[in-house]
Amino acid sequence: MRKFLRRFAVLTVVGVLVAALAASTAVAEAPAAKKAPKLSGSITVSAAASLTEVFAKMGADFQKLNKGTTIAFNYAASSALATQIQGGAPADVFASADGANTQKVVASGQVTADPIDFTANKLTIVVKKGNPKSVKSLADLPKLGVVSLCAAAVPCGKYATQMLAQDGVTIPTDKITLGQDVKTTLTAVQSGDADAALVYATDAKAAGTTITEVKIPASLNVLAVYPIAPIASSQNAKLADAWIAYVISPAGQKTLAQFGFLPVPTT
Repeated sequence: MRKFLRRFAVLTVVGVLVAALAASTAVAEAPAAKKAPKLSGSITVSAAASLTEVFAKMGADFQKLNKGTTIAFNYAASSALATQIQGGAPADVFASADGANTQKVVASGQVTADPIDFTANKLTIVVKKGNPKSVKSLADLPKLGVVSLCAAAVPCGKYATQMLAQDGVTIPTDKITLGQDVKTTLTAVQSGDADAALVYATDAKAAGTTITEVKIPASLNVLAVYPIAPIASSQNAKLADAWIAYVISPAGQKTLAQFGFLPVPTT
């Protein structure tokens, strides 16, 4: 019985040693984990004018995280950017303030991947600092001398038209001045050329104390949803995809929220 126990103990120790040796050999022979390829080079992001401030911050943050990369931006009205891209202007990523202009470049073949909705926005009224005309709501706009709106083809113009129509507000055409994008629309108030403007809430936030904001209730407002997509002809698709991944990541979404942007509504 004692011989059996001694023999069992020896076999057990040998078995453990063999198992340990096999495990260590397996670990040694296992291929090393593949590292994600380092990003390099540059891309151009064609982005809606309303993204100017937040993308500037996100671009700087992204470049700090990925040394050796450059994110350049081309800001304009989404409708103008879609036309540029269709005309062959260099771009690697398109971030639009509406789905309609994104679909234009999808239809013409410049975008072949599925666009991703990455943020949202809402409209607001901006007036001269101190609100000298005592504007309280959309209903007060027709009473003013000049109201600045985005041009009809521009997303912020389409959203404004939709909102005014649904709320039964009509501004006489001779009282309207049109801006080529949301920034020029807001500038008309800052410069004193207009008494009020309809712009995105994020642009009012970016303007700070140069204007006074008159908020529009959610029940009377409209929601602007922003899609983003890579351009099929990008010469640096890896970096373009990485930028989009950053925009939709928790870090990117946190920065968007800090600048006043809204999460994409769940369906």
